[in-house]
Amino acid sequence: MAEITPYAPPNTPLRVVHRDHHLLVVDKPAGLLSVPGKGARLADCLLSRVQAAFPEALLVHRLDRDTSGVIVFALTREAQRHLGLQFERRHTKKVYVARVWGRLEPKEGVVDLPLAVDWPNRPRQKVDHERGRPATTKWRVVRHEDEATRVRLYPVTGRSHQLRVHMLSLGHPILGDPLYAEGPARQAPRLMLHAESLRIRHPDGGRGMTFSAPCPF
Repeated sequence: MAEITPYAPPNTPLRVVHRDHHLLVVDKPAGLLSVPGKGARLADCLLSRVQAAFPEALLVHRLDRDTSGVIVFALTREAQRHLGLQFERRHTKKVYVARVWGRLEPKEGVVDLPLAVDWPNRPRQKVDHERGRPATTKWRVVRHEDEATRVRLYPVTGRSHQLRVHMLSLGHPILGDPLYAEGPARQAPRLMLHAESLRIRHPDGGRGMTFSAPCPF
């Protein structure tokens, strides 16, 4: 199995972006699991913190432990079903900000590579043209920085570690990635990946709504 950094979740207050009778949108900090892992030491997670404040909150989707940003919870069973179908049918629109190693060129592109679990090194994922599930990511350069590039990522699918593996496949791993970056690219204070915005249709009436959280890096 791949080496995983020790779990030290940040002690930060819950940041609520939006709340109504069906939805709760929060800004997840980096370093916090979305759902509990196995064992008492991995019990602290965003879901448990949210449910401590909003006991009716229900899980809809997840973000990786080291990814920050917008995540939505349902406050009713009806909303959970409605939102779940939106994610399943790819009716949501997600935008991420990342800093990747090196100078990424050209200005924009698409990665269309199937992904599968790298079993000997799990939880790592890998490109697998035989057994992998289809995965597509669109990307656009925001600006070039010293030895890095700031990009916006637009996932079409939602595979585990998709953005991280797709950027690695281009030769530009996301800075600070404990699983996929090596050498200087790994020397960052956190995984430089942030879920900047999420667009969904509201479960009550279907109105399109976009929720955003400012990038912390």
